[in-house]
Amino acid sequence: MTTSILLVDDETLFRERLGRAFEKREYIVFLAANYDEAMDIIRREKPGMAVVDMRMPGKSGLELIKDGLALCPAMQVVVLTGYGSIATATEAVRLGAISYLPKPADVDDILSAFVHSSERDIPAREEEFQAPSLARLEWEHINRVLYDCRGNISAAAKRLGLHRRTLQRKLNKFPPDN
Repeated sequence: MTTSILLVDDETLFRERLGRAFEKREYIVFLAANYDEAMDIIRREKPGMAVVDMRMPGKSGLELIKDGLALCPAMQVVVLTGYGSIATATEAVRLGAISYLPKPADVDDILSAFVHSSERDIPAREEEFQAPSLARLEWEHINRVLYDCRGNISAAAKRLGLHRRTLQRKLNKFPPDN
């Protein structure tokens, strides 16, 4: 039985590499670079699975999850996030995603997320969710800005209003546990 999968990511090289890897495993693969392309494919093809990047030009992955599942409720969605934001990933799960993975993820990681999604213990109620600590939020924000600056420490330090050496010291620390 052949299964169809929609891969939505604005990074062309990553999206195409992942698409080829799924094709080698005999999946029918649909590629989309943004919300609009993805919604067109969902309307036309009704894929069984989708891998959605959180951050794309235009509408976000969260909007795609919500609107895509409204059109195709049987579709299983796994979210990829380059930022590791717990709050955003939790929101994606609340909207209907079955799992989330940090980038970069390979085909085996993604397939494992689809298979093992029922084994995850995802908080069902708002009060069970523990907000990340201030130190964790700072660490995530610094890494998000660094990612936006394509790894350029000087540019990220300027955006953050920090001295370059201060930013380097912060980056050398391990991420806070919570």
